[in-house]
Amino acid sequence: MSKSIRVDDETHSALAALKGDDETFNDLLARLLEERRKSVREGAGLWEGTDAAEKARDARKEMKRSVGK
Repeated sequence: MSKSIRVDDETHSALAALKGDDETFNDLLARLLEERRKSVREGAGLWEGTDAAEKARDARKEMKRSVGK
């Protein structure tokens, strides 16, 4: 089944620049998604055994508190 996705001209141009000569836009998007999944998998567990996750949560809370001040 085929779906259409609307993108503005700037987004289309950016995607076209990333697309290989032998790739369809579908191929490009599938490749980008797989690269993203691989990146996420490679980063999984990097903070295990550290307090980095807690520090990131605290920093996010502080940023939220400071918004609008």
